Amino acid sequence: MIPFVDLQAQYRSIKLEVDEAIGRVVESAAFILGREVEAFEAAFAEYLGARFCVGVSSGTAAVQLAVTACGVTAGDEVLVPANTFFATAEAVSTAGATPVFVDADPVSYTIDPTKIEAAITPRTRAIIPVHLYGQSADLDPIFEIAARHNLSVIEDAAQAHGSLYKGRRVGALGRANCFSFYPGKNLGAYGEGGAVVTDDAEVARRVRLLRDHGSEQKYRHDIIGYNFRLEGIQGAVLNVKLKHLDNWNELRRAHAARYHELLSAAGDGEGGAGKGDSDNGGALMLPQELPYARHIYHLYVVQSDERDALQQHLAAAGVQTGVHYPVPVHLQPAYASLGHRAGDYPEAERQAARVLSLPMFPELTAAQIERVAEAVRSFAGSQLSAARV
Repeated sequence: MIPFVDLQAQYRSIKLEVDEAIGRVVESAAFILGREVEAFEAAFAEYLGARFCVGVSSGTAAVQLAVTACGVTAGDEVLVPANTFFATAEAVSTAGATPVFVDADPVSYTIDPTKIEAAITPRTRAIIPVHLYGQSADLDPIFEIAARHNLSVIEDAAQAHGSLYKGRRVGALGRANCFSFYPGKNLGAYGEGGAVVTDDAEVARRVRLLRDHGSEQKYRHDIIGYNFRLEGIQGAVLNVKLKHLDNWNELRRAHAARYHELLSAAGDGEGGAGKGDSDNGGALMLPQELPYARHIYHLYVVQSDERDALQQHLAAAGVQTGVHYPVPVHLQPAYASLGHRAGDYPEAERQAARVLSLPMFPELTAAQIERVAEAVRSFAGSQLSAARV
């Protein structure tokens, strides 16, 4: 079986470093926050080119605290993509605000800047572009719209550790910016973890207060906060992994290039795979790196009208895959009260029905990539043969 992700292989490659780092935490007994977390916060801020990084308990907590720290309160609205993981909208809701959805771009999968302005109301306070699957959203038009309407931009970079937008690292460009360190991320902890990154000293101060019961001094609580602190072991592991992140991202990019090469003929048999045309019928649509972006392939996502059949075919061939995400957020039962119906955000809905994530992790071997590609090609060939009968 070719796994979708192999965290054990990654651990074996850095075992000595990780074991030593975890040992330091155990010896010091600094299990919550502490020096290892502080060291990671400083290193990650420097890596991104930002002033402040505040470690928190998860990526979801990071979005919730960033929204709150930017002054969003009950009754406000925040624009979020219709095509994203549920947590982006969920964190807006748990902060007391209402998520307002914006449809997806058909090529990048990220929020469509041309659809943003129509979603703004007098209650809108912020926009959360999500850098999905490892590729940046198109930020310049988003910042221009935000400036015209006096809105905060809060980047959700949970899938984009090390990705670039026009040569700048994402996750350090908005007023507040959010990362997840869920284990399967390009930079993953050994458990839950997240961070808020910002150049705004007041936003950073508020996030620190909010993550630790509203307290800067033990047993003195200035505001109502949360228990959203990052654990010492996670800080230690992340500090080890951060040193390897750029190399791992380069390996992902090389794997993606090889997938592209091997899958370029997998489609309708009359010219190969689609490269962004949302009307390419049954052809396999491969991911594109947009001119403004440097994609770091957290996920390698293809599209097919026969997605479910392709996934079953790959499973039978011993290839694990994933679907990110099968139900758009606006159609989730939890948001039924917002009154959305199928057809409200057609591109996000189309992608939800067609996307399939192939195995992608730095330790993938050339033989594994070739096996995956061969299984995809064999499915495309069988579909073509059936169509011609």
